[in-house]
Amino acid sequence: MSNLENDLTAFETIESGVRSYIRQWPAVFTKAQGHLMWDESGKEYIDLFAGAGTLNYGHNHPVLKEALLEYLAGDNVVHSLDMGSAAKREFLETFDKTILKPRNLDYVVQFPGPTGTNAVEAALKLARKVTGREWMISFTNAFHGMTLGSLALTGNDMKRGGGGVPLQYATSMPYDGFFDDDKAIGAIDYMRMFLSADGSGLDAPAAIIVETVQGEGGVNVASMEFLRDLRRTATEYGALLIVDDIQMGNGRTGKYFSWEEAGIEPDIVCISKSISGYGLPMALTLFKRDLDIWGPGEHNGTFRGNNPAFVTASKALETFWTDDALTREVEAKADVLSNCLEQIAEEYPEANATARGRGLIQGLHCDVEGLAQETIEEAFRRGAIAETSGPTSDVVKFLPSLTIPTDELTRGTKIIEESLHHVLVERGLRSKVMATAGR
Repeated sequence: MSNLENDLTAFETIESGVRSYIRQWPAVFTKAQGHLMWDESGKEYIDLFAGAGTLNYGHNHPVLKEALLEYLAGDNVVHSLDMGSAAKREFLETFDKTILKPRNLDYVVQFPGPTGTNAVEAALKLARKVTGREWMISFTNAFHGMTLGSLALTGNDMKRGGGGVPLQYATSMPYDGFFDDDKAIGAIDYMRMFLSADGSGLDAPAAIIVETVQGEGGVNVASMEFLRDLRRTATEYGALLIVDDIQMGNGRTGKYFSWEEAGIEPDIVCISKSISGYGLPMALTLFKRDLDIWGPGEHNGTFRGNNPAFVTASKALETFWTDDALTREVEAKADVLSNCLEQIAEEYPEANATARGRGLIQGLHCDVEGLAQETIEEAFRRGAIAETSGPTSDVVKFLPSLTIPTDELTRGTKIIEESLHHVLVERGLRSKVMATAGR
């Protein structure tokens, strides 16, 4: 064992080359609390990544940690597949009481497996079983997972290429805003033309699957009108509407579900990432009660009974979702972050940048090749963890914990600004005089 701090030798010589995040954040992390992380050398980082949206309540939230440690210390059941357990019962009752009933949602809950792609795969199978149809409609720049069914719905060429086989039974349609300023035709109108035309070649879809905000796709935000029109279109053409809320649910956009503001009710909802509240693997597929036509064991998985995750999920619901305090907190911080990013875009015209996003999923799109990636790499050296998104990694993505203090959110944004300034100077695109955005 090496005694060198932040020694990456084991990762570089033993782990597969498929590893990715460690390449842009070359450190060995040892501790984390709230919105902060520390590496082996003791260096502190402000976390604007939050486990890709898995840690909405921050690292090691003390209330959730206490519940987890108490559960483990009591020799309670850890693994149970879909057997009954006290922890699972408590989660189901708490989820029903705090999330479903207050929203008048008559969804049943399926535990499809531990990750988001498991939730999506279950949704696709169920939609095909219910409708008797095979085809799915997804959208440009979508990301729904890395297993083959989910990958067929994903837009990223690099990720699709990793499948190794033809990705079938899915058609991609333009997402809201795909046509930019061309108002001659909207994205929904375009899709409806294909659905209604006899010679379009598009089979009647079993379902339409959508993210209300495309996180991996570049922080592209669907309008409420788009979502409402999509709901109407799915109903009209006999397709189920699936909302992939894996990264955008659990309060990321303010309300618990990201689609609530649109006033729609999807047929199926996929959630994961922050449902456990503690980074423990857990995923749910929710669907209307009349769609529950599964036979016992028809869709299963060994790790769909992660009881420690049920424990922290129940505690997270009790702690954060019995009132609207967290929603209001997210909305207030979202305004702060949005204002900071708009100022940066205005004060750094050399970056040709625009701010985008909703809630605490926001981005700075930099229309200069490689600028966003170089910015987050410099930010890491300065003590901030952020990633890029978009098909060409052209968006600096902000995905902090929902509980991050406002002054720390501003501090993190300032580090990004300073990093952007540094890269522009290094490229010879800007003088060394610092702008004032975020100050």
